[in-house]
Amino acid sequence: MRRLPRTLYGQLLLTLLTSVLLANVIGIALVLTDRERLTRTLRAEYVAQHLADMINLLDETPASNRAKLAGALSSPMVQVVLGHPWLDSRQTDWPEASKLCHLIRTDLNFPYQMQVLSFREDEPDAPEGLLAPFMEPGQHVFAPDKKFWVRALPSGLEEGEEELKIQMATVQVTLRDGEVATFRIGQVVSPEETPWRVTAWLLLVALVVAAVSAWAVRRLTRPLALFSTAASGLAANLDQPPLPETGTQEVINATRAFNRMQKELQRYLQTRSQMLAGVSHDLRLPITRIRLRLEQLQESPSRLAIERDLIEMDQLIGDTLAYLRLGQGNESCVLLNLDALLEGTIEDIEALGAQVNYTSSPVKPLLARPQSLRRCIGNLLENARRYGGDGVIEVRLGERNGRVEVMVRDHGPGIADADLERVFEPYVRLEDSRAKHTGGSGLGLAIARAIAREHDGEILLFNHPQGGLCAELNFPAQRPA
Repeated sequence: MRRLPRTLYGQLLLTLLTSVLLANVIGIALVLTDRERLTRTLRAEYVAQHLADMINLLDETPASNRAKLAGALSSPMVQVVLGHPWLDSRQTDWPEASKLCHLIRTDLNFPYQMQVLSFREDEPDAPEGLLAPFMEPGQHVFAPDKKFWVRALPSGLEEGEEELKIQMATVQVTLRDGEVATFRIGQVVSPEETPWRVTAWLLLVALVVAAVSAWAVRRLTRPLALFSTAASGLAANLDQPPLPETGTQEVINATRAFNRMQKELQRYLQTRSQMLAGVSHDLRLPITRIRLRLEQLQESPSRLAIERDLIEMDQLIGDTLAYLRLGQGNESCVLLNLDALLEGTIEDIEALGAQVNYTSSPVKPLLARPQSLRRCIGNLLENARRYGGDGVIEVRLGERNGRVEVMVRDHGPGIADADLERVFEPYVRLEDSRAKHTGGSGLGLAIARAIAREHDGEILLFNHPQGGLCAELNFPAQRPA
């Protein structure tokens, strides 16, 4: 099953070709079988009518002239013998005997006593001279399993050359005056040949059906292929041109629904952007007014607490707006030196007191969104600084199999396996404390994973065997052609 095509185009083409070829093979086999059966029937009827005419003619001929007539009627394929003793009919066990006898009796003028039998060369009861009356001296006759069939070498053919298959039988009739007429008949059967014409016909049918089916199936599935490509690129580029509404009615309906969905998404994002701009202005304006009023108050513990709350509110608003703006494609991809970007981000986290051990292997410049990627890596480093204790943060950069890998490891307590995926959900914090310096806003990892997926990548979390949590960022290394 693994070798079968997985695309709709391949499966439809394979189904059409298999069904058409199978139908042709079965139909041609039935035609050949019917043709062979008809050929045997016509031959048997011809032989029976020929024998019946000879029997009627011999019976109507005076006994004194029958010998000359028998000689005249004899031919290489039919031998007529008069006066031969009546043969033992115990050997007539082949199925064609009764059929041939019935066909002969149909054309006889009188219900003569008659028998149809055949002898094999190795049978002791076979009368001499009746096995192969038309063979030349030095030739031989032999019979395979069926008694009705013998093989004979025609005159002038040497041993080992092509042989003829001859169908032979012996017919005896008692004429009305009591004389026995014996007929030894033989008929050359067409040799079994390889049906080259049938094979060529099947090959021609296969080629024509393959060409027509490939064109038809490709014409039917091409809109679906475009539909699949457009659906895959919709997340990366929502402003891509609408799909052409072509193809069958079902495909046209699906394309219209897809284009309508794209327009609705564009309208929704535009509305959300306008709402975000309003929320950002409406929230930050009162915070700014509160800060100005705090400047008029004297230094006190209450004032410091209010300032901390305002800072936390401002960061929470900033993180929320940043998370909601993801996926709008506001930042373009540029050719980026990832090693330099990592060094700059590490310097920022070291300024906050973290210790970082950075190792990297050469990575060629690639296409990426620098600000988004810097924020993604910065969030991973900030989590390692915040929850990794006083240990050194290990950062490693490398490229393998066309994918860039950034590994960030801390030496903290790690995370329970059941929570490794849950921490990526927005506003999920594993700490009970709501303090900013311990719990954060709960959006850092959600933003980091969303940025990674914008680059067709992923972020994975796992506990290191020697302790600590590892965060792996990997995404394909896209470079200009």
